[in-house]
Amino acid sequence: MSAATPPSSSSPALDTFRDIILWRRKKVSATVVLVSTATWILLQVYQFNFITVASWLIIFILASLFLWGNVLRLLGKEPPNVSDFDISEQTTMEIANTYRTFLEDVLRWMFHVTVEENWFVFARTLAGLLILSYVGAFFDFLTLVYIGITMVMIVPVIYMKYGDQIQRSGERVKGEMGRFYEIFDEKVVRQRMSKFVKQEKEKKND
Repeated sequence: MSAATPPSSSSPALDTFRDIILWRRKKVSATVVLVSTATWILLQVYQFNFITVASWLIIFILASLFLWGNVLRLLGKEPPNVSDFDISEQTTMEIANTYRTFLEDVLRWMFHVTVEENWFVFARTLAGLLILSYVGAFFDFLTLVYIGITMVMIVPVIYMKYGDQIQRSGERVKGEMGRFYEIFDEKVVRQRMSKFVKQEKEKKND
């Protein structure tokens, strides 16, 4: 009697997102990069208003659909029937579950950082937020979003391709940092501590 296979935890939405950032769907991935780059250039470099760009985009989509439908009619072909177009309940539930899972992970992370008394994680989180606030002072929100999208589209595929080399380099850097810390601790921290202890003993003897 065969054991029942557990249901897969991944959803089509997450699979699609993974395929896009790993460039398995090259056309969609290239479209994301091109659209984000064009949007950043129009809004940041040429200082266009967001509503203006959005209106132009909607006009372009409507004009393209209008021309496409009329060309099909001229060629004697029936345009696709979109009157029955709808979003299935399954797709809606998958999207809702994805957002719910993300919100639960954020709440668990906040609880782990603040309540479970893990001082190292708490200090590391504060340091990361301080660095982010410092970096954010040099960029506006749109530029940070564009940098985030670009990093999401580049870093995972590079790691998938050169993951072994990156791990080896990381271990090498970690080892060098460990040796540097040992040398610093031995030649600086311990010597200063020993000098401080000697000075305290001399003061007591005096």
